[in-house]
Amino acid sequence: MKIHEYQARQLLAKAGVAVPAFAVAEDIPTAVAEAKKLFDAGIKEIVIKAQVHAGGRGKAGFVKLVTNLKDAEAAATFMLTNKMVSYQTGPEGLVVKKLLIAAAEAIAKEYYLAITIDRSRRTATLIASAEGGVEIEVVAEKNPAAIIKVPLHPIMGLQAFQARELAFQLGFKGKQVGQAADIMMKVGKVFRETDASLVEINPLVVTPADEKNPDGRVLALDAKFQFDDNALFRHPELQALFDPTEENPAELRAHEFGLSYVALDGNIGCLVNGAGLAMATMDIVKLHGGEPANFLDVGGSASEEAVTEAFRIILSDPNVKGIMVNIFGGIMQCDKIARAIVTSAKNVGFKVPLVVRLEGTNVAAARQILADAQAEIPAMQAATDLTDAASRIVAAVRKAG
Repeated sequence: MKIHEYQARQLLAKAGVAVPAFAVAEDIPTAVAEAKKLFDAGIKEIVIKAQVHAGGRGKAGFVKLVTNLKDAEAAATFMLTNKMVSYQTGPEGLVVKKLLIAAAEAIAKEYYLAITIDRSRRTATLIASAEGGVEIEVVAEKNPAAIIKVPLHPIMGLQAFQARELAFQLGFKGKQVGQAADIMMKVGKVFRETDASLVEINPLVVTPADEKNPDGRVLALDAKFQFDDNALFRHPELQALFDPTEENPAELRAHEFGLSYVALDGNIGCLVNGAGLAMATMDIVKLHGGEPANFLDVGGSASEEAVTEAFRIILSDPNVKGIMVNIFGGIMQCDKIARAIVTSAKNVGFKVPLVVRLEGTNVAAARQILADAQAEIPAMQAATDLTDAASRIVAAVRKAG
């Protein structure tokens, strides 16, 4: 599960991590009022950021620095009345419903700091770089030596000596070292306590020196959290942060029926049981020249209702020109799934080609059920194996134009 930047800042602030003053607004008058509060507090410049689950906000014009209320109102109006289109949103863009209104900070130096799961090491790992403020993927490609990784102990987590050692490695000096190490320890703590899969601060900054802070201050400017969905039952307070408006509606519908669905850019819908089989199905569709329109796993014991909803979800995508069903009956009996396919096909109605490949428990009975229903569902074809199914659906979609 992802959350917005303002929610990430709230979690960091609660954990004791230093963040600039901020507020959130859902309409233009509130945005102006919150900006006025910051200006009245003596802050000379504020930043207004669109709150969406996508990157590229700055380049898209949805991050603005303003120094007066007139510009603040103009920025809020633009963001709340236009869709944000970036390299991560696609041409359709995203509707902006919330804005972050925050104090802008002068920056002397930017760093990158994150904790995530390193699956090759099978442990949480702290990742840091003195080259912050840009995508970490760019740093990894152009200067991989600039990225420092610190594996965390599975029980004790990040240790104080590791944090201080890393602060020195990154080039922090004087009182910056203690501030940076303290932030690392607090990020490590909130990572463990929330069952996060990612906590990222980019950039972590040092402000210029001043009379009160001769070494500057270390602050978290932009933050990102992602949480392990399987652990959310332990965190009702985190579940409350979920924003359904930021999610694909079809994926939300699928979740309600216990289905795993991810929309893709192709035109061949895939209905499969088992994640590994779903991946193999998409691979073989591509091998035969087709493009999968989705990843949809109905699981090992899908009901007739769930299969019907799976078909509805697939067909709700206007790009789908054909559907391939690939079921291996282990726990799930093939005759049961065949009856579900026939019933749901009749209920939903098919105007696109449907190719069904079944194998496993009770497969002979299942194939007979499909054969008996052929006259009622003329769009349906039964395949003998996976290769036959892929070639049939790709050919049928091409023929349909």
